[in-house]
Amino acid sequence: MAMDKTVASAAQAVADIPDGASLAVGGFGLSGNPIQLIEAVLAQGTKDLEITSNNCGVDGWGLGVLLSAGRIAKVHASYVGENKEFARQYLSGELELELMPQGTLAEKLRAGGSGVAAFYTRTGTGTQVAEGGLPQRYDAAGNVVQASEPKEVRTFSPGGEAGEYVLEEAIVADYALIHAAIGDTHGNLVFHEAARQFSPVAAMAGKVCIAQVEKLVEPGRINPDAVHLPGVYVHRVVEVGQIEKRIEKRTVRQPAPAAGSEA
Repeated sequence: MAMDKTVASAAQAVADIPDGASLAVGGFGLSGNPIQLIEAVLAQGTKDLEITSNNCGVDGWGLGVLLSAGRIAKVHASYVGENKEFARQYLSGELELELMPQGTLAEKLRAGGSGVAAFYTRTGTGTQVAEGGLPQRYDAAGNVVQASEPKEVRTFSPGGEAGEYVLEEAIVADYALIHAAIGDTHGNLVFHEAARQFSPVAAMAGKVCIAQVEKLVEPGRINPDAVHLPGVYVHRVVEVGQIEKRIEKRTVRQPAPAAGSEA
């Protein structure tokens, strides 16, 4: 792997992503979305994508831009409640969905990047996550035509307490797309606060990890103790400058009544 991993543009960074590729994409809501890379994939016309991400963006932003353009065929996610177009495509049979608990999704990505083929977890036992039957695809009439299969369940006794655990397989994607605040030319990355969420594990799960960074620095400028994701997981880095950071929902809190006034 080359030590200098920088590429000139987002378009160049994603140019070899083919139709039908699987992508692990960082982001949580609108925090940490690699929007320049997503828009570059959109611009080059790549389609039939299989996406693994915590959610699929919102209408008109994040992965929502690929979704609204009809470029996504299947989604692995833990939350899809903020995107009306997602609901429309899913319920009309245009989109396949594998829904799973959020912690399970994070661990499936981490396991994929760590060479762990599968793992057992208590999360989901006694539910359709383990027993099968979760709708994955509908037809145009609203009938379920594909549902999740039952998963292997075994009893283990960690700490002496017996319990049922469901087998979950790791996720490995063809490519990972992530956003970081700072990166060096060797691919070492620093995330800003909440943007750290799914980005490291998504990066680990990608056979080829592409990172867009707001600020690119020379090797040695990032304190080793401050590195959130080491460059061994990153294959390409593109500097995109300061990006627009949208807010999903704004909540306005009413000021408290002044002392002595009536509520």
